[in-house]
Amino acid sequence: MDSVKYIGLDVHRDTISVAVVDQSGRLVMQSVIPTQATAILDCVSGIQGSLHVTLEEGTHSAWLYDLLVQRVKKLVVCNPRKNALLKSGSKSDAIDARKLAELLRAGMLSPVYHGEHSALEVQHLARAYAMLTDDTTRTMMRLKAVFRSQAVVCTGRKLYGKRHHDDYLNELDQDGPRRRAEYLYQELDGLQKLRRQVRHELIVACRKHPAAKWLQSVPFLGPLSTAVLIGRVKTPHRFRSKRQFWAYCGLALETRDSGEYCVVNGQVERRKRPVLVRGLNWNHNHELKNLFKGAATTASAGSGVFQQFYLGLLNKGMQPEMARLTLARKIAAITLKIWKKGEAFNPEHLKAQAA
Repeated sequence: MDSVKYIGLDVHRDTISVAVVDQSGRLVMQSVIPTQATAILDCVSGIQGSLHVTLEEGTHSAWLYDLLVQRVKKLVVCNPRKNALLKSGSKSDAIDARKLAELLRAGMLSPVYHGEHSALEVQHLARAYAMLTDDTTRTMMRLKAVFRSQAVVCTGRKLYGKRHHDDYLNELDQDGPRRRAEYLYQELDGLQKLRRQVRHELIVACRKHPAAKWLQSVPFLGPLSTAVLIGRVKTPHRFRSKRQFWAYCGLALETRDSGEYCVVNGQVERRKRPVLVRGLNWNHNHELKNLFKGAATTASAGSGVFQQFYLGLLNKGMQPEMARLTLARKIAAITLKIWKKGEAFNPEHLKAQAA
């Protein structure tokens, strides 16, 4: 039987530090190789045994995953935010690579999902759309700041309309702020045009995905929301349960408890004090949180089965904020369920067991 080798890769732009430890934790090899496909494959092929490889999520992680996943026994792309042990003690590329190998051997790494290629086009277009949306918002804020600095009233969105550009520019008396506003208007026009183009391509690419028709059957999930959902999640089967999906979407409750048990008359009993709730989890995908919270907000103010569900929560005495959160969790749970089963939305999904 082949021995297991645990390989840690500390990846940088030009080089990769490689550390290999065996099953007993002994360092058997350490080297530095170029960040090139041929060098990486030569290094891996020269190591004997069953290879377990790990690297941190980063710029090169998707490329390295595709390069190595068929050539090693196990490949873990880990979350660098949770590798607190790497921060202790001395730090260097060689030390980080060995620590990664040792954490892999101990099973202490938190994996980041990789491996789904059916939604690759939608994924990249969704990221491009999100990037352009952020850039557009940033330019709009800078533009409004120019006019506010000159005491020009510019509330609402009228400032950004093309037909009102000249009207607002004429209110700037100084040449400096006026030229700055003109450049920002040009940047905004270019971003908005490109954003509309990417939005169209994203929706067209999403239509080719088999899950699009099921997800769009959910009320208040339109073509764009569906495209963002597919691009970010890629496959629903990466989540074992709705609670894992809630955590990914930032809809999971974080609780705190300590000293849960006590001894009463020689018997171990659980204390009756309530678990402390500390709000929603902070480590999540912000786009999906905004997606489901936005859908819940629109549904609560609209009509249909989701509004009836929301009103039912209010009638039970729940506060509006908690009712909207519960509705957002319900929509997320239903979305995950129909995506896994490959079926369209049915109002029966709103039963208690689907929440």
